[in-house]
Amino acid sequence: MHERDYASHSSGFLRTLLSVLGLIFVVVMLSWGLRTFVFQAYEIPSGSMEETIMPGDMVFSEKITYYGSSPAPGDIVTFEDPDPLSSGRILIKRVIAVGGQTVDLRDGRVYVDDVLQDEPYTRGEPSYALTPMAGIDISYPYTVPEGRIWVMGDNRTNSQDSRFFGAVRESSVTGRAIFIYWPLSNLGPL
Repeated sequence: MHERDYASHSSGFLRTLLSVLGLIFVVVMLSWGLRTFVFQAYEIPSGSMEETIMPGDMVFSEKITYYGSSPAPGDIVTFEDPDPLSSGRILIKRVIAVGGQTVDLRDGRVYVDDVLQDEPYTRGEPSYALTPMAGIDISYPYTVPEGRIWVMGDNRTNSQDSRFFGAVRESSVTGRAIFIYWPLSNLGPL
């Protein structure tokens, strides 16, 4: 091989290598950007949202909605676990009430601002008060503080939610669950 051919071959290999490394960098940064600012995938570990979301389901939670607005009653949100012993764990529940609204549990039914809630997703299961975790004081009727939301699992008899850990800071919300993508048998919007 001539010296010129060798230099040309080395130069071509180096350009190809730099192109591949550049492409890998762009893909990694794009993936990071989408995951950080647009959406996140989660696997559901517990039955607290049954039958809406089943254990083992994989869901997408999008982040864009809450850049310009706050969570609203009925939204299914992902948020940081308020239990300080569960650092970094993400939970998923349904928003029942927002700051300024009053939640009451009467005879196993949920009332928000004295209006009985129509909650077909609970399949008629009762919504009783839970013993709050240590350091949390919850008595009903409970007025949700501004900047916080009251969340509950759809599986009311098997969910540690705001009845246990109190109202959740809006700032701890990481996204709005929008879609089950796995398993295919449960594929669909939330």
